[in-house]
Parts: sequence; C-alpha cells; structure tokens
Amino acid sequence: MDNNRNVLIAISLSFVVLLAWQFFVAGPKIEAERQRKLAEQARVEQTQVQQTGPDVAQAPQTPQPGQVPQAPQTPQPAQAPQTATGTDTQVPPAIPGGPATAMQSRQAALAGAKRVAIETPSLKGSINLTGARIDDLLLTKYRETIDPKSPLIELFSPLGSDNPYYAEFGWVAAQGGPAVPNAQTEWSGDVSRLSADGTLTLSWDNGAGLVFQRVISVDSNYMFTVRQSVTNSTGEAVTLFPYGLVNRHGLPEISGFFILHEGLIGVMGEEGLQEVDYDDLEDDPVITPARTEDGWIGITDKYWAAALVPSGSQSFQGRFLQGASGEKPTFQADFLGDAVSVPANGSASHETQLFAGAKEVDVINAYEASLGIDRFSLMIDWGWFYFLTKPLFQVIKWLFDLLGNFGLAILAVTVIVKLIFFPLANKSYASMSKMKKVQPEVKKLQERYKDDRMGLQQEMMKLYKTEQINPLSGCWPIMIQIPVFFALYKVLFVSIEMRHAPFFGWIKDLSAPDPTSVFNLFGLLPFTPPQLLMLGVWPLIMGITMFIQMRMNPTPPDKTQAMIFNWMPVMFTFMLASFPAGLVIYWAWNNFLSILQQGAIMKRHGVKIELFDNLLAMVGKGSATAAANKDSDEPGKQAD
Repeated sequence: MDNNRNVLIAISLSFVVLLAWQFFVAGPKIEAERQRKLAEQARVEQTQVQQTGPDVAQAPQTPQPGQVPQAPQTPQPAQAPQTATGTDTQVPPAIPGGPATAMQSRQAALAGAKRVAIETPSLKGSINLTGARIDDLLLTKYRETIDPKSPLIELFSPLGSDNPYYAEFGWVAAQGGPAVPNAQTEWSGDVSRLSADGTLTLSWDNGAGLVFQRVISVDSNYMFTVRQSVTNSTGEAVTLFPYGLVNRHGLPEISGFFILHEGLIGVMGEEGLQEVDYDDLEDDPVITPARTEDGWIGITDKYWAAALVPSGSQSFQGRFLQGASGEKPTFQADFLGDAVSVPANGSASHETQLFAGAKEVDVINAYEASLGIDRFSLMIDWGWFYFLTKPLFQVIKWLFDLLGNFGLAILAVTVIVKLIFFPLANKSYASMSKMKKVQPEVKKLQERYKDDRMGLQQEMMKLYKTEQINPLSGCWPIMIQIPVFFALYKVLFVSIEMRHAPFFGWIKDLSAPDPTSVFNLFGLLPFTPPQLLMLGVWPLIMGITMFIQMRMNPTPPDKTQAMIFNWMPVMFTFMLASFPAGLVIYWAWNNFLSILQQGAIMKRHGVKIELFDNLLAMVGKGSATAAANKDSDEPGKQAD
C-alpha cells in the first residue's frame, strides 16, 4: 500500500542516517585514529629524548608568544615566558628535562607554591603567586556525576599534576629589551583571598626601573578581569607586548561526534568563528588566523570553556598551537597584542578578560551583551540549524521555569509542536484515511493491470485525483517531526542546563540513556547487562507506542514491506535505548499523541482502524477476517 510504503521510507531514511552516523561513523573512527596518532607521536618523541639526551627537553617545541609572525614594522620580542613553550622545563625547577618524575598528585602540586585563594558563588580555587598563573579552578555548581557527593568539576589544574590546564598573562620585551616577569617570577599580593567583585593586586619589581602590577578581579559567575600595568622610572621609553594564553596538557576525553566541536576555538573579526580540532594540529601544529581588533580565543569542552578576550582598544594576533610535554601533547590558544610604549617616568596598561567556567546559555548571552564580546554566544555549539535549536531551547527553558522540571517541559513542548503542525498533520491523516477507503478500488486496478505497470500507475493517479488524495500524505506526519527530533537531540546533547536534569522516578539525568534494563529485570537481578542490552523502561514504552501506531494501518501486502513493518519497532527500540532519555520520552509521548490524533480522524472519516485485526492476525486469529475480506472482493472481480 502506498501510504504504508511512504511511511516506511520516511522513517527508515531518517533514522538510518542518524543512527549510522552516531554509532558507526563519527565516534569510533575519529577516536581510534586519534589514539593511534598520539601513541605514534609519543613513541617518536621518547626515542628522540633517549637519543639526544636531557638537553632536548630544554629546547622549545612550540613557538613562543613573542615569536608570533609580526608585521615588518613590529619588533620581534626575544624573551618570552617559558610556559608558552609547551615543555616541562619549569616543572619542577630542580629536575629540568625530567617529565616522568615531575608528575605528582594535584594536592601536592597545589601545596608546592604560595597561593591566593579564590572563593565565589561559582568558583573555588587559587592563583599561583609563582608566575601569577590562574591554574586551580573548581566549578562549585557542578559535579562529575549525579551523586551529590561526587567531586566538583575540575576545570584548571596546576603544572606538576596529571593534566595541567591553566591561564597566564604577561609581557614580552622587544629584542634587547628589559627583564619582564616570567613563569618563575615570585609576585607579592595584597590579599590572601579573592572573592566575587573583589580585587587582588600583584606586584613585581625587575630591579632595573620597571615595576609591574597586575590587578585581578572576578564576578559572581565565571569572568575574570586582568589589568596589567607597567610603571617606568628608567628615564627612557620601553616597548612591551602584552600576551595571554590558555594551555592544556594531554588530550582530554571528548565525545567524538562531529555535531559538537570540542577543541580550540575563537572568533577573529572578519574571519569569524575558528574551530580547530585537536587532531587538526597534528598536521599543522601552528595555526595563525588574521590579526584582528575584535574577538576572543580559547579552548572549549562539551560543557566547559576557557577563553581570553583581549582589550578591544588594540589589535591582537591570535594563534592555536600544539607542542609536547614528555609523552603528552600540549594544546595552547594565545594572543599577542600590539606593541605598547611605556614612556619615561610614565606608565602603560593592558586589560584582558578570561572566561573560565560552565557554558550556561543565559550567562554567555549576558556577557556578549553587557561586555560587547563579539559573537561570544558561538561558544555554545548550536550547530548549522541554530535557527531551530536555539529557539527550541528557549521554549524548553521557559517551560522549565513555569513547570519546574525539564522532563515536563519536553512533554509540554511536544504538545506545542503538535498544535503548530496540527493543520498539516490533520490534512495528512485525512488523506491517509481516504486512501484506506479506496483500497478495494486499488486492488481491482492491481488485478486488472497486473501485467501493465505503466497503465496501473496512470489509473491509480486518476483515482487519487478524483478522490482528492495525496499519495505522499503518509510521509508528512513523520517528516514534520524530524527537524524537531534533531533539534531536541542537539539541545539535550550540548546544553549544560540539560546535564543531570532529572525527570521522575528512575530518570535522574535526561541527557543520559535510561539506566534500567529489562535483561536484569530492571535491577532485580544483581548484574549489569552490556551496553547493547541496556533496554530500559522508556525505550520499551517508545517501542510499544510505535508498534501501536504502525498497527493502526493495514499490513502491507508485499512480504518485504510487511517484514519491515513488523520488525521496525523492535529495531528502533534497541537503537534508541542508548539515546538520551529526554529524547526517548519525547518520541514516546509524540507517538501517543499521534495515535490519539490519527484514531480520531479515522473515526471521523468512517475508516476502520486496523489495530485489533492486525493484532489478532499476529497471533493467528485473523485468518477468518482475512478470508471474509477476500470473499467480499470476489463479486467485484466478477463484475469486472
């Protein structure tokens, strides 16, 4: 039957693309290739160290911030901070070139330096007075798992720990210039604790007429402001270059799906959004966008990010690069500002903002608006279909504020989508109902033109035109759901607001799969089934509703179509079991509403609902009905 065939084709094509991409292409292939390359790179580097001796570790393996390609008129800085090299020569100073022995626990690394504590409603951590590095940050609102006793999310971690990740700021001098602060500089601070909207003033005197000062403040969310100033009492003008960097050691655990960018990121003026994957830097270890006056640059994870926003009054040169620290790769996003002239007996300053925290939609949007950060909302990867994804998120968020539960918000938005598309779906279901009514006529035509395929198609088109039937109508109820399905999947996947958002009962995280499984009797048996057999309650509900909806239509006469018709709900029940629970709940609820809608329209048009006959036929009790229907067709055949 044409309507069944159209429905099957629509469902099959849509889901096959989605499922094939998620399970078989993006994740496994990207991750396997990345691990292979990293292992090979580590072996090569280890061989080089063994062949050339410890001095190799002293040579910078990535360019310094001061070595960013400059315009001809700009002096080339000679002295650059050691932290920009991506090597471990500074960890710890007593064992240069010994990365394997430098690793220690995070707590030990924190205890090895004088620090100023950070305590705000959103952040907890400290600033290292050695190098004035922001290298210790925990996100107080977020934990690693849904367990309220699990550790806080660790964003920044100091050098010497397992996975260093930090932000640093400073100056580099022109060729032959004065001494400037570096990674080993011991700064003095005026307070022992930095709180929200408070300030920390750091000072260092180079002993040759330059006094460097750094004023650091942080708001109640995730934005630091770092104002660097230099006071010059040498009697001669001095030229310095401001810089900032975000550096990460080791490849983090990533999702591996191409619908989400995780890696280095920035917005560079007219060049717009720059997204650099970690493996992009394997072939090209230094990527240098065009110089710009507006923008930001940093490193993003799925839910967290660290980004530098240079002062808008000066242009800057952004850069993405990869280096190495022992056997680990290092990744760095940095910028070098225009030359700043510090007049004799005068001073000069430069301001940079650092975002370090959770990618909360309202917070990111507020920073973009209030601070004038160019396209800062692109920090959240809404994807190519952002014009659907962002509005859908805003509607769900508004419903959440109204209902107090994201699961209820998803159910409510499903109803809203149904109402929006009700006229189109209503028309489609009505056309499908008419098509069912003319099935006896279609069967007669099939018998009459069984050897004339072209003639059959022409006669069927005449019949459809006479009865005002659209043979493609069966596709629309499915097709109009697909954009919403993809948009909701994106919302659940990328928005931190959905992370660990509970529904009711056993669903504690709508962004994660249903944790129950029928194969251990939903937790009654003391074992955890493999991932393939994690078939929870909500996937079963979704499969049952899909089965009922499909059984409301006559079984296709073609055996291949009938087999697909029978097994498709089972297939999708298993496949969607690994999808976020929120998406499965949406699909099950949507199926239920579609069953009610289709049943009401079929009843109004006097069309028989095939559900019970199809169910009886499945258990072998429908043969009498089928025979009766066949006999009722015989007089029509004889009349022909």
